[in-house]
Amino acid sequence: MKFFLKEKLNYNLIKQVYKNLILQTDKDKRKQIPIYTGVLKYFPDAICEVAKCSYEGNQQHHPDKPLHWDREKSKDELDALMRHLIQVGETDTDGIKHSAKVAWRALANLQKEIENDIQ
Repeated sequence: MKFFLKEKLNYNLIKQVYKNLILQTDKDKRKQIPIYTGVLKYFPDAICEVAKCSYEGNQQHHPDKPLHWDREKSKDELDALMRHLIQVGETDTDGIKHSAKVAWRALANLQKEIENDIQ
């Protein structure tokens, strides 16, 4: 799979995250990260909505580029999350549920927190 990234990849960070979260050599620890049964299987429809949100956001800001997270575009994850939280239960003008945008922003914030903890 090919990803388009604006900023240079920090391969050491990626390896660290991958090693710490995914490739646990201890089978008991590995089983404590049930990505499919603990997330995707619980929330398949919600995950699809968040994926739609990613796609539509990319179409809005970078329609000429492959799907990617432009981290320079918005750095106020929690403020944006709160703006969408105020309108939970409604659909935004782009056809995306505000709840999906809340979830996307929450995931973005969590990802950044994890990356900061590893550095």
